[in-house]
Amino acid sequence: MTYSAQRLSAPAFARPALTRLGLGVSLIGLLAGTAQAQQIALNGSAAASATAATDSTDGSAANVITVTGIRASLDSAAKIKRLSTTIVDSVSAEDIGKLPDVSIADSLARLPGVTAQRLEGRDQRLSIRGLGPDFGTTLLNGREQVTVGDNRGVEYDQYPSEFFKTVNVYKSADAGLIAAGISGTVDLRMLRPLAQAERIVSIQARGEMNDYKSLNPDQTRYGYRVSGAYVDKFADDTFGVALGISATSAPSQDERYNAWGYANDAAGNLVLGGAKPYVQSNLLNRIGGVATLEWQPSDKFHSTFDALYSHFKETQHLRGIEFPLAYGAQADGSPLPYTANTVVDGLETSTTFSNVHGVQRNDYNRRTANNISLGWNNVYSFNDTTHFVVDASWSHAKRTDFLLETYTGAGYNKTGPGDTVTVTQNKDGTFGFQTGLDYADDGVFQLTDPQGWGYNGTQTVVQAGFLNKPVFTDDLKALRASLDGEFGGGLLHGWEVGVNYSRREKDSAYKSYFLCPKGGDGSCTITPAAGTPTSAPVPAGALTGDSVSLGYLGIPQILALNPIYLYNNAYDAFYDNRPGSLVRDNKVYENVWTGYAKLKIDGRVADMPLRGSIGAQVVHTGQSSSGTTSSFTNGVVTIDPIHEKTNYTNFLPSLALALEVKPGAFVKVGASQTMVRPRLDQERANRELDVNATNAGAGGGPINSPFSFQAGNTYLKPYKSTNLDISLEKYFTNSGYVSVAGYYKHLTQFVDPNNSVAFDFTDYLGQLSPAQQAATLATGGQIGLSHIPANAGHGNLKGFEATLSLPFKDITHYLDGFGFYGSTSYSKSRIIYDSNPTQPITLPGLSKWVASAEVYFEKSGFQARVSYRYRSKFLGEVAGLSAAPTYREAKAEGILDAQIGYDFNSGPLKGFSILAQAKNLTDRPFVTYQNNDPRQVIDYQRYGRDYYLGIAYKF
Repeated sequence: MTYSAQRLSAPAFARPALTRLGLGVSLIGLLAGTAQAQQIALNGSAAASATAATDSTDGSAANVITVTGIRASLDSAAKIKRLSTTIVDSVSAEDIGKLPDVSIADSLARLPGVTAQRLEGRDQRLSIRGLGPDFGTTLLNGREQVTVGDNRGVEYDQYPSEFFKTVNVYKSADAGLIAAGISGTVDLRMLRPLAQAERIVSIQARGEMNDYKSLNPDQTRYGYRVSGAYVDKFADDTFGVALGISATSAPSQDERYNAWGYANDAAGNLVLGGAKPYVQSNLLNRIGGVATLEWQPSDKFHSTFDALYSHFKETQHLRGIEFPLAYGAQADGSPLPYTANTVVDGLETSTTFSNVHGVQRNDYNRRTANNISLGWNNVYSFNDTTHFVVDASWSHAKRTDFLLETYTGAGYNKTGPGDTVTVTQNKDGTFGFQTGLDYADDGVFQLTDPQGWGYNGTQTVVQAGFLNKPVFTDDLKALRASLDGEFGGGLLHGWEVGVNYSRREKDSAYKSYFLCPKGGDGSCTITPAAGTPTSAPVPAGALTGDSVSLGYLGIPQILALNPIYLYNNAYDAFYDNRPGSLVRDNKVYENVWTGYAKLKIDGRVADMPLRGSIGAQVVHTGQSSSGTTSSFTNGVVTIDPIHEKTNYTNFLPSLALALEVKPGAFVKVGASQTMVRPRLDQERANRELDVNATNAGAGGGPINSPFSFQAGNTYLKPYKSTNLDISLEKYFTNSGYVSVAGYYKHLTQFVDPNNSVAFDFTDYLGQLSPAQQAATLATGGQIGLSHIPANAGHGNLKGFEATLSLPFKDITHYLDGFGFYGSTSYSKSRIIYDSNPTQPITLPGLSKWVASAEVYFEKSGFQARVSYRYRSKFLGEVAGLSAAPTYREAKAEGILDAQIGYDFNSGPLKGFSILAQAKNLTDRPFVTYQNNDPRQVIDYQRYGRDYYLGIAYKF
């Protein structure tokens, strides 16, 4: 990476001639006939001046300083922070295509106040200052992005990390920062070809390995990543091209344990209700490409076109057993007999259960996604001080899931031989299993519905498997225009006005199927006419030839079947037409107009340089959704369409000031109002009618009504936050800095997802018999509950962050090459819902304490780094029943990573480098528990250590 020596004074960094707003992308170019760079950026003066730290050049070869590696990355991030008038933290690539960690999320999780929750062993769900991904936004080159996920939160696996030069996390607002969240805004930045001093051709290759041998026979533990980049300038340096391509195959191995929960025995002691131990092997294959075309034929016009495409396919093989225990039942409906062997402090730590009918699982998940992002930015300069910017963008993502479950057991509906299972709690909170049956015996275990789970809403079905096939499509188009200029002299130095229009459409479509053994009429029902077999032998073609071990929990081996073979050859599939399954499809639309204006501040106060801006946004949103509602009468499901819409307008003022009280010492202040719209699945128009005829005439108010709705709420308003931020920053003479930041957020219109309101169901009385209708009306039972999210909460969030970046050469030249980067943060929240004002909730993703530390050495081509990050306990989002998101308390965790490498800076191997990395060296598990009792472990996932060895060549 090449940086230019900068000799601009502090006020000059914020000059509008250097810093402009436009939708989508920061444009850095060399203006002909000038000695310093101009920059037109999307995200306001703060972002523009920040990006200038790494992307600008004065065009003088004598002033170009070539810096690469760990120190270059930290120096670049420090420059971005120093030059920004807003509060920002950044990660910069150590070299072309080389962020300092394995993934974008890994790198961001080392920033102060930023945490990541691991999913399938990879860092994914980012929280900023204790607020999860639902409260932030992600931009690509300044443009809002859609996601391959099923809500708003961007999944960073959809972006190859090799494509990004800088990732900025803005923690305070600026009027020109469109689509900012209330937690923060992550902006992924690609390099600009005209800002590069010379042609770049770079190739990289890396192999990876998990230290667990493959836990499933049909998946590997080895992977790779290859990438290449080409950057060049043509036509007298007026036209630039940057191209990149990346291909990844990334495996992961997970030993997993999941408890159903904990029941109470006759003595009131807790006893394990059920458990699902299994092993999971994942393989993520992704290919992506980027292209940037930059054209600046004169100092009047500058045009940049960006394109990014990413395709990934992730496959997961999961094998294990579900054991219904205290929550289980025998064929006659009576509880399973069990004996408590050991009880410690009210918890049965060893229990023996009899007549257990386990459900063996051989599952297969396939997730395919495509992501494309296009942007075109054009800047016309009327003169040196006045600019007109137009930016158009399109972001589109589509994800298709194939989630296949297959079941085997000793007999249908708790028939066949039962097992005697002794469970004993381990030191880590999981339970080990001592079993009597051989779960790898295909002579005993058959394709069947071992627990008799199958029911289609009206009839019993043989559910020997299940298939979910959701499809999510997310589309966002945006157009932005802005005009800026200067007043000339004075503290109020410049102005900017702009407008942005965006249209987002999120389409969620669901299909699911019951799977049963072949041989009947395909309906999977148990009737003489249907003829559905209740069990079928395991076909020889489904046997993989290997068994799978759950030895980490005491089960030596289980059947390893090929689920795709079973699906294609052994199962009939029948459409899931239960009332709740038929009303899941929905579309959500958001049409948003944003107008903004701001005054730019650049001058001196008491002989101290002061920069910043004061401005406001006016945001008008048209929000609508199309969905369905269901009713259910005499075995017939009726589906009716729904379309709902609303609109609202918000005024969002902002102030950002950066005062340089002494050379290199800054006080930065931000005050603003920000907003973020609710989860998209909460905005859906769907309503599912539940009818429980046994409650007819029960009385006791709406809670005992025969009727209820499960619904979304198109009329939800955004979460709003009034923010106050302050940051004290001191930059050292050579490099490095220390900073302390504090923040306070007053949160309103907070969405209560469990809200319920009374609803008059008189129009639905026809769902009941005449006698039931009369009984219902006599007790007022026509008034039931509609379970619908509402803006019924408020609260606050406050905390502080401290960061130290210290090259040890600032202490003594004897330690030249050594350095430290670390941060710590504390967050505290109090959020209450109107329905329960005395019981504050826990914010999902909030850890009270977060810390990271990194010690590095880099000199004469050699580099080494050890890094550790810690987060205290938090409320994590995990997949619940039918993959629905649910929240559970997660234990504190610390992750240790390391890397070592060498760059050849001279000789025949000049430009060649080698790098070895290790991730999760402590093999730290992800653990959740319930009822604020760490003994009641629900999820336990161990991912193993990952090792990487890579080479790169740049010429």
